[in-house]
Amino acid sequence: MKGVSLHKLRGNKLSLSLIALLCTTLIVWAWDKNPILTTFLPPPEQLDILSPVVPARTPVTPSEKTNEQPSAKEELSAVGRLGKELPDEARGEVVDVPSTGSSMKSSLEKEDKGKDSEEVPAENKECNYAKGKWVADKRRPLYSGSGCKQWLSQMWACRLMRRTDFSYESFRWQPQGCDMPEFKGSEFLTRMQHKTIALVGDSLGRQQFQSLMCMVTGGKHSPEVIDVGKEYRLVKARGATRPDGWAYRFPSTNTTILYYWSASLCELEPLNRSDPATHYAMHLDRPATFLKQYLHRFDVLVLNTGHHWNRGKFRANGWEMYVNGKPNTDRKLAQIWHAKNLAVSSVIKWLDKQLPQHPQLKAFFRTISPRHFVNGDWNSGGSCDNTIPLAGGSEVLQDGSSDTDAEGAVRGTRVKLLDITALSRLRDEGHISRYSIKASTDFLCTSKKFIERLSKDLVRNDLNDTWLKASIKRSSLSFEPETSHLEGWMSASFAYQRLAELVHA
Repeated sequence: MKGVSLHKLRGNKLSLSLIALLCTTLIVWAWDKNPILTTFLPPPEQLDILSPVVPARTPVTPSEKTNEQPSAKEELSAVGRLGKELPDEARGEVVDVPSTGSSMKSSLEKEDKGKDSEEVPAENKECNYAKGKWVADKRRPLYSGSGCKQWLSQMWACRLMRRTDFSYESFRWQPQGCDMPEFKGSEFLTRMQHKTIALVGDSLGRQQFQSLMCMVTGGKHSPEVIDVGKEYRLVKARGATRPDGWAYRFPSTNTTILYYWSASLCELEPLNRSDPATHYAMHLDRPATFLKQYLHRFDVLVLNTGHHWNRGKFRANGWEMYVNGKPNTDRKLAQIWHAKNLAVSSVIKWLDKQLPQHPQLKAFFRTISPRHFVNGDWNSGGSCDNTIPLAGGSEVLQDGSSDTDAEGAVRGTRVKLLDITALSRLRDEGHISRYSIKASTDFLCTSKKFIERLSKDLVRNDLNDTWLKASIKRSSLSFEPETSHLEGWMSASFAYQRLAELVHA
């Protein structure tokens, strides 16, 4: 009986051992195959806590990785030992790691994943396009300033100046850590097929509009482009020097590019409609009427404002600050820069609220262009006559924008920042400055003394241009120049390639 019982007991023990082994095998197999069961087991990071920081002592070849299959018992015991031997991370001690086990396997898997993540295409990575450097490029400029007469105003055509060196034209912007495809007009139009691109802002926005038209056409005469200004009421009013903007359509791709003049981005309401010389209520908390009327037709919108926010411009334009439909009585807000920041934040907040109703629309706010006067301001002996390219450096290393007001205004909204401030600050050699009478009629980077001398020359020569004379007279009294229109063509390639990528994404 004892022998029978002993054999029976041994048989039961053997059966239980086989069952336990079978169950263990099934659990381990199921753990690998079924992620649900992992909730009953230790977290993976506990099993792999050393692999990210401690390399294996023994190199593992691909064949060793595939051939070594330790048992579940060995894996768990190895992990247990590692957990006990783990040093305090603050001490930075090095611990030997066995060349086998789940921690090694997980470490190799993580390394593989790391390699894969490094191979993600550049367009899928977030790129700070405002951080980078100017590099020499013989393929620049993208169009001829003397040839693109169909779109470029003569006073902004750099090739019509008296300056003889044009080395500043042969540079392009290279973002750091990411590639920006070469701008090609035909590809841009293809990406913008059936889309409308609207630029709304001051004369800097106007020149970026003109530069974009030159870039898309390659600076060549393009009779096939259709003037569709009437669709947006952009027609020259009786007695006006020019219309409030322009709109052109490329029939091959049904792409429309337009510009609307709104130096402040605010709604302007005449205080006395019957008086041609009326002043205007500048509603700091209301967007320009044009935006409210045509926003639904835009696919890309680029806003900008900045250099018209000065007392001289306010007096010349007859602008009077209004808030909540009433004349402003806030002394702090009466300070020009506070008023400007309120206007910018108001239009961006309004635009952000409109975007859900217009899912096709990509909205941008372009940062302010920098001032380059040295040894004083425009009316105190200052100048910006440097002609040496990149004399102050060629690289932007900062992560944030130099235009902190604009950066703060778009933060937390769906409106994106088109940051050109820091990269433009490096290009003080590209000003038209004092080199041509035609160019200086826009008073860019031009001293007060030069403006006054030009005014006298015009009167003496009896030039038959009433608007020009009036502009110069007004400017010599109250004008603070918009520092530079060089950003129009220097940053246009960067800006609109960036727009094409974002819209196409």
